[in-house]
Amino acid sequence: MPDYGHDLRFGTFITPGNNPPDAPVALAQLSEQLGFDLVTFQDHPYQPAFLDTWTLLSWVAAETSTIHVSGNVLNAQLRRPAVLARAAASLDLLSGGRFDLGLGAGGFADAVASMGQPKLTPGQALEALEESITIIRGIWDADDRSVFRVDGQYHRVDGAKRGPAPAHDIPIWIGALKPRMLRLVGRAADGWLPSYAYLQPGELQAGNAAIDAAATKAGRDPREIRRLLNIGGAFATERRGFLQGPPSSWVEDLLPLVVDDGESTFILASDDPGVLQNFALEVIPLLRDAVEEARAAAETAGTDIAGTGAGGAPRIRSAAARAKRRDGIEYDALPLNLQEAAIEPGDARYSRVRNTYMRGGSPGLVLQLGSAGQLAEALAFARTQQAQNGVPLGLRSGGHGISGRSTNDGGIILDVSKLNGIEILDETTRRVRVGAGARWVDVAAALAPHGWALTSGDYGGVGVGGLATAGGIGWFSRGQGLTIDHLRRVELVTVDGREVAASAEENPELFWGMRGAGANFGVATAFEFEVHDGGDVGFAQLAFDASGGAGGTAGFLERFGAVIEAAPRDLVATVFLGGRRSGQPQVAQVMAVVHSDDPDVVIDRLQPLAEIAPLVQQSVQLMPYAQVMANAQPGDQHGQGEPFSRSGLVDHLSADVGALSAELLDRGLSYFFTIRSVGGAVADVPQDATAYSTRSANFNVVALGSERSGLNEYWDERMKPLMDGLYLSFETSLSPDRFADTWKPDALARLRALKKVWDPKGVLRDNFGLV
Repeated sequence: MPDYGHDLRFGTFITPGNNPPDAPVALAQLSEQLGFDLVTFQDHPYQPAFLDTWTLLSWVAAETSTIHVSGNVLNAQLRRPAVLARAAASLDLLSGGRFDLGLGAGGFADAVASMGQPKLTPGQALEALEESITIIRGIWDADDRSVFRVDGQYHRVDGAKRGPAPAHDIPIWIGALKPRMLRLVGRAADGWLPSYAYLQPGELQAGNAAIDAAATKAGRDPREIRRLLNIGGAFATERRGFLQGPPSSWVEDLLPLVVDDGESTFILASDDPGVLQNFALEVIPLLRDAVEEARAAAETAGTDIAGTGAGGAPRIRSAAARAKRRDGIEYDALPLNLQEAAIEPGDARYSRVRNTYMRGGSPGLVLQLGSAGQLAEALAFARTQQAQNGVPLGLRSGGHGISGRSTNDGGIILDVSKLNGIEILDETTRRVRVGAGARWVDVAAALAPHGWALTSGDYGGVGVGGLATAGGIGWFSRGQGLTIDHLRRVELVTVDGREVAASAEENPELFWGMRGAGANFGVATAFEFEVHDGGDVGFAQLAFDASGGAGGTAGFLERFGAVIEAAPRDLVATVFLGGRRSGQPQVAQVMAVVHSDDPDVVIDRLQPLAEIAPLVQQSVQLMPYAQVMANAQPGDQHGQGEPFSRSGLVDHLSADVGALSAELLDRGLSYFFTIRSVGGAVADVPQDATAYSTRSANFNVVALGSERSGLNEYWDERMKPLMDGLYLSFETSLSPDRFADTWKPDALARLRALKKVWDPKGVLRDNFGLV
């Protein structure tokens, strides 16, 4: 039999005894300390001396942090499959992806019957197990929106809700010995888990052959199926038999099982801490070295490992997962170094990465990259897929972007969220280095102990990479400028795979372009910022009857603009309005930050705002800036639909701007309308110092609605003539006219020239790519 090329893993098989009840927990913790990958427990609830295995697994998962847990194996007859599926997914999520599902058909028929279950023949138990597997996988498939029904002979579900999706692709390993069970492993399972002590000579090899034949017949690749083996033995100074002797003899016994028989996971059955320690410290390192040496020798000799070369096999997905792949992407050409970074439509994690904060997506491949080197490889792969098959390419840091470019339909997403480190480089100069995948909530929290902050948007869930290459309108904009005004150096990977840096001294023209149009020239991996004072701030949430004062909503907006322009720079505010409801007043929500920890100063700044219209609700607090930014919901993004937005920058909220904005709302063209204050320190920076557009503007106006509703037409005909530039982060329109709307002719020409240097073939074209 071949070496299937799987990575070597090692586990322990511990008796779930209850005398004392914490003994198996302590052995599990020892297993983790010794570096084992997996700890397992048998499942015999009819044994009065045993703890319930599921309860034990849950407790052990909570009392450990890295080791995987599994039943060895769970009795499928005693566990309803739909409930087991949700329990497994829940434990996997709570443990951070550390649960693996070992299942058995349920031997000991009389003991099972004593627990109140029907007494099944071995053949019936096998059929019931296969139905269980079908239901378990169906529950885990949270992305499938169809009604879930299984009308089995032993197990049924009728409209059961799918989900939650597990944290990782939970493997289903089956404990099996007989031919029919082995065929079930081949067609439906992810692993075969027998005990060596129960195998007769030749049965291991015959079992692998039977599984391979069944897998092939079912249209599966035999390499999908991991080969696990429960083993036991004793250490001694001299060899006395199989796994009876010194560590070196154990290695001699186990090595052929890997390279000749394809075993890749050995699970040591022992409750003796000394045996566990000897195996971990003496056998595992020697066996790893021996296997690596044997594989290298096989590669030199040209010996094939499972048909993929002795250097090891790529990650093998099930036939069901491969069936969900999208056309146009050459998945099998993905470099080995990116295999673990890849999330495909058939993977359990896909439902958590397909969407962004506001937008639903169906990308064909998401690559969660952990280094600049991986990013360079991913860019090379994506470049080829784009050139050959026209596959879209999206970039993602936090996945918040309103523009929607960080997801797509059928394309590739390069996700840098793992590049999220935050490092203080120099306390004297307040220089910090922030990974492109960090979120601003985390940046604010990291800077807070130093009394520092960095102006950076108004929502903590936004990723650093997207905002710090576009501009960065935030709660300190009027006093501290844009986020890019504090940027001193940026590291990026270019479309041709080079790692470069840009600053005032290094590639200064690239540095200019990265500050305002950065998604066009490479993929940023890290930024160095010079941060400013932070501390406590005044945070106000005010609700107004915007239609209750003079001039209605139009007058309210005009007065809001006048107050902001007249206010000291330590005040920043944003107004939010929704669509008008018949018979109800137009309510405007205002959020404001005063960069001061003096209550008198805070009230002084807010009082003019409070007088622009009747107040219907108010809340003013002193709080750390980090708390203001802690407004992001944890977890994954689950946006749906395709929101449409138009945006623009204006110098003043004139009567015309107010009137047209009010009309837009009255006509129901926008369900979410915002005006953010800019101006102040933003305008202190010369217009040509960065690629950001229109620094003279005091306000950024954004309307979310539907293109079909007429928003686009109204905006172009009525609102756009009043605008001077726009901020691309709030714009979803794909029209090439947006380039001229954003940049003046000289700046646009300069950016296009820069594009020809750094991305001459237009690889980065899906996020307002310059043409």
